[in-house]
Amino acid sequence: MSSHEQSNRTGETRGHAEERADQMMGKGRETAEAMKGKTGEAKDKASQTAQEAKDKTSETAQTAKERAGEAKDHTGNYLSEKAQGAKEKASGAAQATKEKASEMTESAKEAAEAGKEKTGGMLQKTGEQMKSMAQGAADAVKNTFGMAGTDEDAPQTKPRD
Repeated sequence: MSSHEQSNRTGETRGHAEERADQMMGKGRETAEAMKGKTGEAKDKASQTAQEAKDKTSETAQTAKERAGEAKDHTGNYLSEKAQGAKEKASGAAQATKEKASEMTESAKEAAEAGKEKTGGMLQKTGEQMKSMAQGAADAVKNTFGMAGTDEDAPQTKPRD
């Protein structure tokens, strides 16, 4: 082979290699451009998804906050009603107790008054009985000593000699 042929072949091989390199470079650029576009799309999609998630989370938090407020109001109203009911019930019980105590006090006063009257009557009767018994004992003693016929209140007469 001559050097001329060898030179041609070398040139040809070089041309083919350059052509192939250019083709490969073109494909690489196309792939890079396609990837760049897809990366941008993916980035946009990820950003959009993140924003939607953020919005949804914010909405959920707001709803939860509103529901918590409603629950708090409901619980407060419920407890207030229960407290009012308990207060009224306690007031009624206190009033009933007061009335019962008043009735019992009145009853005790009446019983004491009746007892006082009964005791006074018994003491008077007992005093009269004691007086009568003492008179009977005095009369018995007078009879025993022979002094029964004399009346202390009557004027005394002198015995005859």
